[in-house]
Amino acid sequence: MNPTKPIERIPVIVISGFLGSGKTTLLNSLLQHAPKSAVIINEFGSTPIDQQLLREHNVPMSVLAGGCLCCQVRGSLTPVLKNLRMAWEAKNRHAISRLDDAINTISSDKSFDRVIIETSGVANPEPVLDTLLRERWLSARYYLHGVITTVSAVSGADTLERFVEAQAQLGWADTVALTHSDLASSAQLAATNAWLDKLAPSAARLNIVQGSVAPDLLLDLSKKMRPLGQMQNDVEHRFNSISLQLDDPIAWPRFQIALESLLNKYPLQLVRLKGVVFTPECPEPLLIQGVANKLYPPVRLPVRASDDGKSRLVFITVGDVTSLAEDLMAILRVNFPNKSPIYQQPDTQRGYIFTA
Repeated sequence: MNPTKPIERIPVIVISGFLGSGKTTLLNSLLQHAPKSAVIINEFGSTPIDQQLLREHNVPMSVLAGGCLCCQVRGSLTPVLKNLRMAWEAKNRHAISRLDDAINTISSDKSFDRVIIETSGVANPEPVLDTLLRERWLSARYYLHGVITTVSAVSGADTLERFVEAQAQLGWADTVALTHSDLASSAQLAATNAWLDKLAPSAARLNIVQGSVAPDLLLDLSKKMRPLGQMQNDVEHRFNSISLQLDDPIAWPRFQIALESLLNKYPLQLVRLKGVVFTPECPEPLLIQGVANKLYPPVRLPVRASDDGKSRLVFITVGDVTSLAEDLMAILRVNFPNKSPIYQQPDTQRGYIFTA
């Protein structure tokens, strides 16, 4: 590297937001318009699921699972960013070496123009920002372009009332993406906007319908000095996770009833359900998502060569997970009468991993 030439810094966008507020859907839409992006996904559960929603995008992608970037896997972010930067510089050196052949290859050969970090649904974004701004090696090569926080217009007020994690996410937002606004009542919209006025009074607000928004609006993240509302940044997580792997295809109608019964029995404790399920009648896997006592209609995903036919689901809960885990064990015994489901409690994450 020429020491007299200024170091080109790569912009970083942080997407934050509580469980089920539409972060990955928004990221999926953003990548359709900004494909030259590198993506870092942080998942609270031990089994990564979110990259399945991004399977159509051919972008550099790293997954940090089994905890939050603000605590359990915080130390993993720096080496990932360093590796991305070194790959970016190697690609650019290769482009420069081809100047004599085609000068336009400098721009076209860059592997990515920005980095997008999607934090877990319970992570406080502040430690991520601290890593970017305070670590000298990173701050010389990256700069924070802005923070986008997703808030569901339907459940946002209730979520912000219950969880200080959601308040911390909102307080650091440069832009608030108000998702599910087409599904919310006027009372829900008013209650959610009241929270936004309190915790993010100067942040730009965008109404998102089915994850769709003009990309220029999302990427226009001019940071500004803004008053932060009252919030609690030092959050001790009360969350646990249950990861489930099914080695054989499962009949969806029967399993759907079982999942709905869990959501109905634990409406406050079971805050997020997501996964990919393979069924015997169709090679295309089902994308399964549920939140706050609601199981959304499943969506078929395109078949990929890397599919192994194993279904994987993650349940994220608040508080003690023992009772829900026992009910899940009972469901597995009913659906897999010839196999005994087993579980183990991983060292790095409070929760359970089931295999059947």
